[in-house]
Amino acid sequence: MTIQKFVVTADQMRQIETRIFAAGMPVAALMEKVAGLIALRIQELLKAERSSASSVRDLRDRRKREEGKNLVNSQLPVIGVLVGPGHNGGDALVVARELHFQGFQVVIYCPFSKLKELTKNHADYASSLNIPFVDKIELLKNCDLLVDGLFGFGLEREITNATAAAIDEINNLNIPILSIDLPSGINTDTGEVLGTAIRAKHTLCLGLWKMAFLQDRALEYIGSSELIDFDIPAPDIAAILGEKPAIQRITEASATQHLPLPRSPISHKYTNGHLLIIAGSRRYSGAAILAALGARASGIGMLSIAVPESIKSMLSSQLPEALVIGCPETQSGAISELPVAIDLSTYDAIAAGPGLTLEAAIAVESVLESDRPLVLDADGLNILAQLGTVPILSERPALTIITPHPGEFKRLFPELAEQTGDDRIATTQAAAQLCGATILLKGARVCISWKDEGDSLRDSDASRTITYLNPESTPALARGGSGDVLTGLLGGLLASAIARKSPPESVAATAVWWHAQAGILAAKERTELGVDAFTLTQYLIPALREFS
Repeated sequence: MTIQKFVVTADQMRQIETRIFAAGMPVAALMEKVAGLIALRIQELLKAERSSASSVRDLRDRRKREEGKNLVNSQLPVIGVLVGPGHNGGDALVVARELHFQGFQVVIYCPFSKLKELTKNHADYASSLNIPFVDKIELLKNCDLLVDGLFGFGLEREITNATAAAIDEINNLNIPILSIDLPSGINTDTGEVLGTAIRAKHTLCLGLWKMAFLQDRALEYIGSSELIDFDIPAPDIAAILGEKPAIQRITEASATQHLPLPRSPISHKYTNGHLLIIAGSRRYSGAAILAALGARASGIGMLSIAVPESIKSMLSSQLPEALVIGCPETQSGAISELPVAIDLSTYDAIAAGPGLTLEAAIAVESVLESDRPLVLDADGLNILAQLGTVPILSERPALTIITPHPGEFKRLFPELAEQTGDDRIATTQAAAQLCGATILLKGARVCISWKDEGDSLRDSDASRTITYLNPESTPALARGGSGDVLTGLLGGLLASAIARKSPPESVAATAVWWHAQAGILAAKERTELGVDAFTLTQYLIPALREFS
């Protein structure tokens, strides 16, 4: 079982924990185990930082010298522990105790007078060990690290008054914060900030990944993150999430299993798929090139590209292996219609949209009316919005994958976007249910949803939605043209899957993961500023080689 693939809501996590406790695991024993793992990980992180040139200790000493203060004669960082009233606070107190036993200077901040019984027991014991408790934020300012255990995954109400003011004051200390499970103040499911929230540098998610880690609006509060696996029994997970969970994180294993590798020793260009890309205009010729380069990296057997006649030679020079088809064009250089010579039924899949402009409406209508699997992006989506998103997609006989960014999504589903707000997961699921297409909603954490109508489903599950979430990406991809590369890569993988008779919906997750990994690798080598869309295409194969 790959624990990394699971994602839970707050309610699902409660149900799983209830099963663990009902089976005989004492709450206190689990708290000791979890907090012990957290304390160990904190020590590992601090050791790694101390061994680097910009270690915690060096930064602390430099800051204190600048402020003219006397240095504390200690070889270990000073750690402030923020304790809340519930079991998240109990975890934090056990962490404080364990770090104290390891020789760290620990200071505990607990502004709550009423604590849960187990949490109070740990507070009493910490006090008996003479670990100092403080009631003012300013007394934490000499700490090197703060451990946030104020609120756990069960928080639902907005943080207000003195507690909100304290969190804001903590954030203003500019001291690195490590949050236990979730930064205090973040809604577990939606990632919404409940009034105010801790801005963590690092978050240790406990047991199973929570939905908030895959919601864009929570990311600037979560910082970097990792999972603390405390050995939840697989039957308990399956009992609540099912054998095939409806929502999953994309993992390396799940992504690479749908790559067109290894190839059959008797394969040939037609068995590896034939993709038609319809893209570009005189004004946006580069979009067609970028989409085609993305498709090239997919290993597609045959690549055809339909572009305005005036830019045909440009495409041919950049992609000598492709069949470039010149199309009639408007006065401004957009495709006016697809030529009669293009028989859409001869292609395994079609990708349309990048750089077309709205003048290419007739060409987009033609592919929407076809029975070919389709990836629709950019101006293809804007034209679809004008034609009527839901009725057209609902009536298409073949798989359709649409890849909107949030602005395009609002044009496609204006009422739905208003109803679901900023909850990207719920938004994508609702759109997939509404129109029957596969929805790939772009963002820092790409969300992909489609209706699962497989024969193996129970009647009660007949209309459930499958959702895949990409947990890892880079801001380096926030550049014009990155989406065009994804469209071509996805189109190539889709055509290959159709030709090989593989599950076509699954390639969307593979394409998103591969595209992100290429961006991550490029950013490591070139920094986040050095990853333009063309450079990204050059890292698609090197990124794949990292995981081969």
